[in-house]
Amino acid sequence: MSTQPVELTNVIPPVAVATAQPTYLMCAPKLYDVSYVINPWMAGNIHAPSQTRAAQQWQNLYEAITEVADVELVEPQTGSPDMVFTANAGLERNGIVVLSSFFHPERQAEEQHFHRWFHDAGYIVLSIPRETPFEGEGDALFSTDGTRLWAGHGPRTAPTSHPYLRKAWHVEVVSLHLIDPRFYHLDTCFAPLQGGYIMYYPQAFDVTSCAKIEAFYPSSKRIIVNEADAVRFACNAINIDRTIILNDISRELSAQLESRDFHVVQVTLSEFLKAGGAAKCLVMRLDPRPFQHSLTD
Repeated sequence: MSTQPVELTNVIPPVAVATAQPTYLMCAPKLYDVSYVINPWMAGNIHAPSQTRAAQQWQNLYEAITEVADVELVEPQTGSPDMVFTANAGLERNGIVVLSSFFHPERQAEEQHFHRWFHDAGYIVLSIPRETPFEGEGDALFSTDGTRLWAGHGPRTAPTSHPYLRKAWHVEVVSLHLIDPRFYHLDTCFAPLQGGYIMYYPQAFDVTSCAKIEAFYPSSKRIIVNEADAVRFACNAINIDRTIILNDISRELSAQLESRDFHVVQVTLSEFLKAGGAAKCLVMRLDPRPFQHSLTD
């Protein structure tokens, strides 16, 4: 796999075929475990997850998603126990995938497996240099209207990756600085929601980043999460139309979401929290895959 980005100047995105439902990429937790420590949640949890409970929790999430969306599956690979967290595989939009360049060596083997899957599925795959860490949809989330890309930087993604994202889709990229090591990816503390809402944990960001969020989202559209819900990964939510699928949260936060006409589906994901992940970490949003192209990677 090339470690250099495909030249973007002459890339013409393929045209997606319309689909009735969104599509998500998932990876069954057949090989999932906490085998190393690369975030604060993993500390003290080496080999702690129950494979039986993890399999059941993942199945419950899978079934909740397939009620409202389509799911594609990638096979887990030996030596990559974190492949289950497919959000970190890359970022996709309009048939183009910018592949992750993982910060930690423990996850870098995943890149070749995800590259193969995306290529075989017909997506244009763009790479980012190794010296420019970028961890996919974990650290880059489109606003629901698609007008901008919110891109996190901090423990795992370098701000120098953001120009690559801007060039890939010719979209406005707004950088947000993560300052709490517990919230090491943007999708652990920030969730753009349908209807122009944002659910987020402000303390995960520096002052400048909070100001950027507040400038874009009016106060009536901000759903501020307290620390107790934040550490349950409440912001690590999957939003499909008016349905929000997420780990167990407080009654207060659930009521806030329901008062804004969201249907809240809570799925216990305690075994994945031991690795620092929850619902959103376990999926990657995709455009449908009837793309065929002759571009070599």
